[in-house]
Amino acid sequence: MPSDPIIASAPGSLMLLGEHAVLHGRRALVAAINQRLRVTLIPRTDSKVEIESALAHHATTLEQLTPHPQLRFIMEAVTRARANFSSGFTLQIASDFSHTIGFGSSAAVTVATVAVLQKYYANNFYLDAICDEAIAVIRAVQGRGSGADVAASTYGGVVAYRATPREALKLDTPLTLCAVYAGYKTPTPEVIRRVDEMWSGRQAALAIIYGQMDTCSAEGIAALEKNDHAEFGRVLNRGQRLMEELGVNTPELEQIIRALRADAGISGAKISGSGMGDCAIGLGELKKALEGFDPIQIRTSPNGVSISP
Repeated sequence: MPSDPIIASAPGSLMLLGEHAVLHGRRALVAAINQRLRVTLIPRTDSKVEIESALAHHATTLEQLTPHPQLRFIMEAVTRARANFSSGFTLQIASDFSHTIGFGSSAAVTVATVAVLQKYYANNFYLDAICDEAIAVIRAVQGRGSGADVAASTYGGVVAYRATPREALKLDTPLTLCAVYAGYKTPTPEVIRRVDEMWSGRQAALAIIYGQMDTCSAEGIAALEKNDHAEFGRVLNRGQRLMEELGVNTPELEQIIRALRADAGISGAKISGSGMGDCAIGLGELKKALEGFDPIQIRTSPNGVSISP
């Protein structure tokens, strides 16, 4: 095993189209963004495992890896790879963005952690293997997860993604996006549970919505392949109507989306992610301030996970 520090860096992500439907075999579009998260592994000569992040500081040992409620994805990745380690290490986590904002921090930290661990114990850096293991970690922690945000953090760019059967097509179409945080978020597993409850007994109607979301994703892919941003903005607006029909809109998100669409620089806007809080996104660059909110201008990143040295 190497004795020098190893750094893995993975981009955050934003869901563009196909939220919820992607959990049911439909297509989604997800974008890697130019906000990154870094995991530095510092080898140790003892058996101690130490994690340092803005969320928590945690010290344990290889002999008895104890979990931590704020570091579940990292500890799951370490635990799954435990048999490969002959000595301990320190993991230092640093991010360009806050975990409170819906930029796919859980996926990014999982991808970067898996990448740095695989490089450490096997000197491997295979994107498909990193993606597979990171999705397994996410599902082990939260029970469900399409893996779309993991694919974006792994491969970069805008990814056309299907969970079953797994497909990840990277589109080389740069986008400018404006992300606006609603001020609160509902954890994705909780949103999924509420949607399941709302649509209990109406599975046929729900399947129609998911099918329409899949159609939106297909239309979005076609628009991006033609570099037609005006059409892609219209597809985002159609995707928002489906999110509203699904029942995951909120007054705050509605206010943000209306304000984004009223701006001359924005050609389409919708919820990004599972909904019931978190972020809305607009396609384009704001011309005016959004009163009461703090928008973040973002560009998609062609670069997925990377490692050094």
